[in-house]
Amino acid sequence: MSPTEPLLPFNQKKRLLVVQVGAVLAALVLVVTQPAWNEDLLTHDVLETLGALLAVGCILGRLWSTLYIGGRKNGELVTTGPFSTTRNPLYFFSTVGAVGIGLMFGSLLVAMVLGVMTYQIFRFTAAREAAFLSDKFGPAYDVYARETPIFWPDPRRYRDAAKVYFSPVALRHTFLDGLYFIAIFPVMELLERLQMAGYIPVLLRIY
Repeated sequence: MSPTEPLLPFNQKKRLLVVQVGAVLAALVLVVTQPAWNEDLLTHDVLETLGALLAVGCILGRLWSTLYIGGRKNGELVTTGPFSTTRNPLYFFSTVGAVGIGLMFGSLLVAMVLGVMTYQIFRFTAAREAAFLSDKFGPAYDVYARETPIFWPDPRRYRDAAKVYFSPVALRHTFLDGLYFIAIFPVMELLERLQMAGYIPVLLRIY
């Protein structure tokens, strides 16, 4: 790429493909595994409840972020609301949701693996997007980047906007995408029932 050629936005389809492939591989592993803490233990219930709360927090956080960025991504530099605490609140809340899925399975190990895997994918994506935004918005983005963490939120930096113009279409898409984090719960419950009934063999128990 020549020095004068502008950078292009990161191809989101590639990122989604990686996440989807990872989710399929994780699902194949979880089919033949079972949490070491069975349903009769309080630990299992606590992990499931915490996981469900994180999944709900993920959906609400993504909706909150979309209120500020929906329909304007890569077209306008948004630095208020959740974007004042982190440059990538959507990625942060999605990572929280991935950890929630692992906890809903009843496993600390699965939660850690899903969280780290998702974080690494989004960290790479965020770095690519930062280069594009710096090229597009110049000094304005560079100042924003120096003051705002790229991933982990800093609540002390929060500031809001007097008005927020949002896209109903973007908000609807975000809500529908977020339902994945809730829909996974009944799927895991069904998986547990099939394992307990002996229809699916359990090859490994994990904490």
